[in-house]
Amino acid sequence: MGDAVLVLEDGSVHRGEAFGARGRSLGEAVFATGMTGYQETLTDPSYHRQIVVATAPHIGNTGWNDEDDESQRIQVAGYVVRDPARRPSNWRSRRDLADELAAQGVVGISGVDTRAITRRLREAGSMRAGLFSGLSHAALADTTALRAQVLDSPGMAGADLAGAVTTGEPYTVPATGQTRFRVAALDLGIKANTPRMLAERGVETRVVPSTASIDELLEGNPDGVFLSNGPGDPAAAEHAVTLTAEVLRREVPLFGICFGNQILARALGLGTYKMRYGHRGINVPVVDHANGTVAITSQNHGFAVAGEPGARVDSSFGTVHLSHSCPNDGTVEGLTCEGVPAFSVQYHPEAAAGPHDAADLFDRFALLLGNR
Repeated sequence: MGDAVLVLEDGSVHRGEAFGARGRSLGEAVFATGMTGYQETLTDPSYHRQIVVATAPHIGNTGWNDEDDESQRIQVAGYVVRDPARRPSNWRSRRDLADELAAQGVVGISGVDTRAITRRLREAGSMRAGLFSGLSHAALADTTALRAQVLDSPGMAGADLAGAVTTGEPYTVPATGQTRFRVAALDLGIKANTPRMLAERGVETRVVPSTASIDELLEGNPDGVFLSNGPGDPAAAEHAVTLTAEVLRREVPLFGICFGNQILARALGLGTYKMRYGHRGINVPVVDHANGTVAITSQNHGFAVAGEPGARVDSSFGTVHLSHSCPNDGTVEGLTCEGVPAFSVQYHPEAAAGPHDAADLFDRFALLLGNR
């Protein structure tokens, strides 16, 4: 029968072997399509309270190193893989993936049909789920009781999760070489590579907690504000939306990514909605309606901005261009404000999805800072 089980909200059951820590974990089941980069995925705060299903069949081949973490810990609620590597092989590897999961208390399961799970999530949508291991055979066999625990767990809609992943205290990442600009980054679940990308462009980044007041955010009169990625429902992030609206009123240059894109949208008076299964992978195409170019991007989001791609809409801060979209499903992927110095994208420009298609967005932000 196996010593671990994944139970989905709809009652489907997938049995396999315990992988990582033993125990119980509840969260939203989602699938990620990246063939590589599992360490970055697992440590991305945007995956907080989510059980991630890896569509790539072989996971753990390159082990775990001490350089590629995107935060201070593994953030996922659980990990579901088909065929874990028996032995990692990479010159940068320091330990086995399963050992790292166990050391950080992250429950996983292996030996399951991840293609079948992914098809179910695509057809029915992301749903609540539970991972269970380390229990008696009788407890693992009682799937009715296990499903009851899943159904008692909270859903992602309405979840305000930034506070669970934000920094406790402000910290500063210095610019590389001469400091050209200083930016305040609202930490809604920021990834470590983002300040590094800004630093390469001469930007000093002061990262502040998601609970910061407007005075704390704009302490020292920064040249601009950055809204980070993060987990949860943007409709529940009222404080971040209020802060963003105040930044827009003061016409401080602003750049947002992923969750930050949704926060900017709501500050502009636009709506957001929960997607059926979201975008989670490193091969998602995005069209820039300003020039017709297409970028291959890294994404991780289950909510999106409502609207017609390419349209221009009115807001209390002037006209807003819904400037980017995903050709796969017509999802809005970016905003450009024409009345205030602000723009955002739904994807992760700090993540190299093969080529560095989106890295120029940091150059665009630097130009905006220079024009203040």
